[in-house]
Amino acid sequence: MPSKSRIVAEVDFEKNGRQQGFLRLFHSVHSSAYGFIPLPIVVLKNGDGPTALLVSGTHGDEYEGQVALSNLVKSLDPARIHGRVIILPAANYPAAMAGLRTSPIDQGNLNRLFPGDANGTVTQQIAYYIEEELIPMADIVCDLHSGGSSLMYVPSALYGGWERGGSEKALAALKAFGAPVAYVSAAGPGGNLTLSGGAARKGVIALGTEAGGSGHVTRAALRMVERGVNNVLVHQGILPDSARIVPDGPTRFLEVGGPDYFVYAPDSGLFEPLVELGEMVRAGQPAARMHWPETPWAEPVTAHFAHDGFVLCKRMPGRATRGDCLFHLGTDVEV
Repeated sequence: MPSKSRIVAEVDFEKNGRQQGFLRLFHSVHSSAYGFIPLPIVVLKNGDGPTALLVSGTHGDEYEGQVALSNLVKSLDPARIHGRVIILPAANYPAAMAGLRTSPIDQGNLNRLFPGDANGTVTQQIAYYIEEELIPMADIVCDLHSGGSSLMYVPSALYGGWERGGSEKALAALKAFGAPVAYVSAAGPGGNLTLSGGAARKGVIALGTEAGGSGHVTRAALRMVERGVNNVLVHQGILPDSARIVPDGPTRFLEVGGPDYFVYAPDSGLFEPLVELGEMVRAGQPAARMHWPETPWAEPVTAHFAHDGFVLCKRMPGRATRGDCLFHLGTDVEV
């Protein structure tokens, strides 16, 4: 029997109309003995029907989803929907306010702490509330990510359940999202410790995005996220068919497989990329060189691709440490 979460919601999830308020995560510190951390939440409900849980700010330095959901909060009219939309735009609120991937309170990476702990650290409590209280209400979850401060992605949508044989419903929703690029992942770096892993445990479809990154927001990435979320709501029957936004073109579907799809820094130094996002590469092709300007006469160390594929993701900071991800690939797949 799961423990009861200590987080208290200011909203009533069964009430019709628009509600906005906070999830109160009580946190006693020197400056505020009986205070709480306010996680913003918005609920829009109109009768019985499907529920969509829309989440951003799981990583605080990934801004595209946070902007998209902030816009949606102000534009979505509950009278237009059939069912319920739950919006959690700054899931790891301390990290979002600091613009960091991890929480400045406990250093917690929310997307590596599921299923969480009802009596654990601040970030563990957030993970537990999402998995045990919010996800079970939902028919579909959209967890909106990007590359954050250290990575840049070709703006894309994704489904992480490929290793379980795929899901026709999930793939139909991914197609409805209408991203220019979409990928299915055999096993992401976070595995079952992610929000999508929590959704899988509850039997709920979870889509994600990797909408750009590098610590800023582009118009193209934001447009992809806003259009995609809108079209998922249409696909679920929460918004009418007339609300569907036609994508710019067909979706290119990719698969991200195992470790050989990733290239890591072989040494610490300055990272010289030898390819760019969106290029096609071959196994054995040089991917990057690592340089040491403090000894500029030293020969650089070259990293190579271990797999053919499409360059889906690239590291952005020029200085890298051994083990940092420099690139990852996707390969074209029929779905």
